[in-house]
Order: sequence, then C-alpha cells, then structure tokens
Amino acid sequence: MDDHASSRGRDAAGGQRLMIGGGLLLATLGVFLQQAGQPPLAAVWFRCVFGALALLAWGAWSGGLGRLRLAPRALFAALAAGLLVVLNWTLFFAAIERCSIGVATVVFHVQPLWVMGLAALLLGEPVSRRQVAAAAVALVGLALASGLAGGMPHGEGYLLGLLLCLGGSLSYAGVTLIAHAMPGLNSFALAWWQCVTGALVLAWWPWNHGLPAFGPAWGWLAGLGVLHTGLAYVLLYAGMARLPAGRVAVLQFVYPAGAVLVDWLVYGHALDALQLLGLALMGAALLSLKRQHG
Repeated sequence: MDDHASSRGRDAAGGQRLMIGGGLLLATLGVFLQQAGQPPLAAVWFRCVFGALALLAWGAWSGGLGRLRLAPRALFAALAAGLLVVLNWTLFFAAIERCSIGVATVVFHVQPLWVMGLAALLLGEPVSRRQVAAAAVALVGLALASGLAGGMPHGEGYLLGLLLCLGGSLSYAGVTLIAHAMPGLNSFALAWWQCVTGALVLAWWPWNHGLPAFGPAWGWLAGLGVLHTGLAYVLLYAGMARLPAGRVAVLQFVYPAGAVLVDWLVYGHALDALQLLGLALMGAALLSLKRQHG
C-alpha cells in the first residue's frame, strides 16, 4: 500500500509540474504573436500549419497516429470544432492587438460561464444556486479585470478588443461542448483535426497575400504552432491524465496569471489594484464552477 501511495504521489507531482510547464508556456503566446508582427488571420494559419506538423510528429514518435482515424460522426464533430477554433484564435489574436496580452487572456477565461449557460440552454443541464452565485461573482470580477469599472480612459479600440475576446471565449465554449458531447473523440485527434481544418480554411490568406519575408517572423510564427499548440498540448494533457479534476481546475489558472506577469515583465503592462481584485474574484468563482463540474 505504501509503495502504491508513493507511486500515486509521484504521478501527481509529475502531473502538476507538466501542467504548470504547459500553462507557463501558453502564457508567452502573446509575446510570440506581437513579435511576429503578422495580421491575426496570417498568425492563425501559421499556428494551424506548424501545430498540425508538430502534433503529427509527436503522434509518430509516440506510436499514436492510429488515434487520428475517427468514425464519420466523430470526424464531423472534430471538423466543426476546428471551425470554432479558427474563429476563437482569430478573435483572440485580434483582441490582443487592441487591449493587452494580460487583459485579453483574463477576459478570455470567462469561458466556463458560456459553457454553463449553453449547456443549460442547449442540453437542458440543471443550474444550481451555487452556480448562479459563482457566475454573478465571476461577472463582477470580469468587469473589474477589464479595466472599465475603474473609470480608466480607453478608446473604442480597447472596447472592441474586449468584445472580440468575449466572442473568442464563446466560440471556444462551443468547442468544449462538442468535446463533451462526443465521448469517443480523443483529445489528440481533436487538436490535430482542428489544426488541419484551420490550415485548409485559411489557405486563401497566404494565397492572396503571400508569405512574410523569411526572417525572425518565421521563428515566432513557428513557435505559435510548435510550442503553443504541439508542446503545450503534450504537457497539459499528459498532466491532466495524472491529476484529479479539482487540481486540474486550479492549475489551469497558471495560464492567465502567467500571461499577466509576462505582459508586465516584457511590455510593462501592469494591472492596477481593481483589475487584480477582479482577477482574484474571477479565479475563485470559476474554480468553484470547475470543481463542481469536475
């Protein structure tokens, strides 16, 4: 029994390190996007292409390519999710250009509220009083974290960025619901088919606008696919497999917290006290929702 408990403890510790590593890696995504200096649609296309290649290489190395073969219904679901992911990434990348990496990432993480509401509306799932209370607290936190509640002077571009980010989080909620509604759809196949869908759907962009001149931009764009899609996927899902749902919910907030820190360290964009309070309220409320669902 002691050996078994010790083994489980090592697995949990390893899973925690993997999820923290994946979350911190994703926290640098905005920097890669800014340094690449490409329009959102171009950045999304490159992320899809390099992400598909990275995931394919990982699947070949791990012997998991067979998991990419899906039944027709699961394949249709994966392709539909891919369209939503393209929309999600495009809106999120456009939002970062208009507000900041930290604010956009925090606002994007209101996504569990969309999942709860859509599940109740479309799937008839019950909503408890605790969930309603948590949603209300999260919305207050969102208002504070956005920077609007503090009376900060922001232009129309900033407001548009917040709306784009909310739209991106809504589209990603659709991906989550598709994944839940299709139990036979494994996460590796879902991620790969999403990237393939995006690469095909957005192929018109490089066809019409051409490719950027070969140079540093290519390295940053490759990083969006290889690091923030391929490697981050491997780290996060490997970590999730070793941890209970409650711990996973907590560690998923490494990403937004890390993004806020990276945005401050690299670009000097610091959240004020009200925004940090909003981030804390959102985190507590959304963790409560995730723990209840887990």
